[in-house]
Amino acid sequence: MPWYNGDYPPSYKNQPVKIREKATEIANALLEEGTEEGIAIATGLKKAREHFKKEKERSKKKDSE
Repeated sequence: MPWYNGDYPPSYKNQPVKIREKATEIANALLEEGTEEGIAIATGLKKAREHFKKEKERSKKKDSE
């Protein structure tokens, strides 16, 4: 079942909005590829956190140059 704005897995409820939106985007893409729902939810959240962590690190590096 794909998720949309305001309709997302309960495990995303307490996540910051930007992480929740990115995780939903990733999970939906995984569902389209045939990934099981539970795995798509967990992977979406993990990859969204990684995405923003890397983005923050790039920003810090750029600021220190």
